[in-house]
Amino acid sequence: MVSLEKIAEAHKRMKGIVHQTTLDYSRTFSDQVDNEVFLKLENLQKTGSFKVRGSYNKLISLKKDELQNGVVAASAGNHAQGVAYASTMLGIPCTIVMPTGAPLSKVQATKEYGAKVILHGNVFDEALDYALDLKNKTGAAFIHAFDDDDIITGQGTVGIEIIDQLPDVDAIVCPIGGGGLIAGIAAAVKEKNPSIQVYGVEASACPSMVESLKEDQLITVDSSPTMADGIAVKRPGQHNFQLVKQYVDDIFTVDEMEMAQSMLMLLERNKLLVEGSGAASLAAMLSQKLPIKNKKIVAVISGGNVDVSFISRIIERGMVEAGRFMRFNTILKDKPGNLEKILQIVTEMRGNILDISLNHMGDKIYPSYAQLSLSIETRDREHIEEILATLKKRGYIIE
Repeated sequence: MVSLEKIAEAHKRMKGIVHQTTLDYSRTFSDQVDNEVFLKLENLQKTGSFKVRGSYNKLISLKKDELQNGVVAASAGNHAQGVAYASTMLGIPCTIVMPTGAPLSKVQATKEYGAKVILHGNVFDEALDYALDLKNKTGAAFIHAFDDDDIITGQGTVGIEIIDQLPDVDAIVCPIGGGGLIAGIAAAVKEKNPSIQVYGVEASACPSMVESLKEDQLITVDSSPTMADGIAVKRPGQHNFQLVKQYVDDIFTVDEMEMAQSMLMLLERNKLLVEGSGAASLAAMLSQKLPIKNKKIVAVISGGNVDVSFISRIIERGMVEAGRFMRFNTILKDKPGNLEKILQIVTEMRGNILDISLNHMGDKIYPSYAQLSLSIETRDREHIEEILATLKKRGYIIE
């Protein structure tokens, strides 16, 4: 059973094992949402996410005979690293089943923390089924990513820290996948101070907790591709569901655009590298989904394990959605000086040209013509419209 007393005990046991992560005030985000915004930086936690808290608490709660055949877990990445790290620290053999599409950086990090990694299934739930099969075949102890009281208790230590760091906090916003993090935080803070509001945020691509609450029972949802792989869980945990029903005030969803923009802003303004699921709580705030103003709000930034190859795509997408990047095509007469003319117009409009491509072959490209593709950095959407209007006025057909 999850209780404030057990969460407080877990918090004491973890001192010196996990970081008490920073609670960072952000003037930039505060000004944007008319609240005092604080970021709980679990992306700076050991292994790059909050998951190590629950993993460590679960492992030290098991008896020696339960650990004699090692442990097995399923994870899209962050739980994998948490279990691997804690297992290696305690000298326990560890096998992790990860979906085949798990970010390469998370797979590699899990191996480096000392775990044996098996790639199986396209989504977390398929990896979970395979891990449960391994448990039955090998007798290993199964470490669930979220649907376990000891895991929830460990994650709840984030809530204890928030109250210690900001005693007059009014609201906490937390990402939801299976529900372990928000269940633990909500149980901790609501038992300490029932007036604190606790809000959850899911990816709109996989809103399993939202749909389960609507039906008042656990629902398995279809999941669309999402950058928030850490919270793309198609069915919440039973333990988590009951605690969310009891303690959480409301749940919102955010789309891919909103998460991409939040990731870009965290990187640019706060110099923080945050994964999609980790940025979900801030995304809900920046998109004005919370029904509160002039309050002290903590956004839990749950993880920062981003595949390096993915970063450039996030930056580009975030810039597009923020109106800071545009790409267009136009046909030019292949004559000296024509390229210089259009580039001069863009330069005069204060657009920063990032990439130029000329193609002389194609269905719509006639002899003596060329297709120009331009990538331009812009200030905002209004700036894009100004550039496009000027080009059209000068006779260019823009695609």
